[in-house]
Amino acid sequence: MATRRKFTAKFKKKVVLEALSERYTMSDLAQRHNLHPQQITTWKKHFLANADLVFEDSSVRNDKDTEAERDALLRTIGQLKVENDFLKKKLL
Repeated sequence: MATRRKFTAKFKKKVVLEALSERYTMSDLAQRHNLHPQQITTWKKHFLANADLVFEDSSVRNDKDTEAERDALLRTIGQLKVENDFLKKKLL
């Protein structure tokens, strides 16, 4: 049984950029990189579908991450406060 090959993001980017340049046919690229043409097509579609993220304002992405982290921390603080109050009552 053959094992699955894993490709780095850098390799995928290289192949996709070559495909987008249209200097080579998909068959030529596939043969050149020892891939199936459908694999290149799939990577190309994925690349193009997510290309807008490159130009998205990074502060918007960071704000979403920060907000989620803030919510998680507030929940933890609330839980610890309840536990702390409970333990204080048990000591008295």
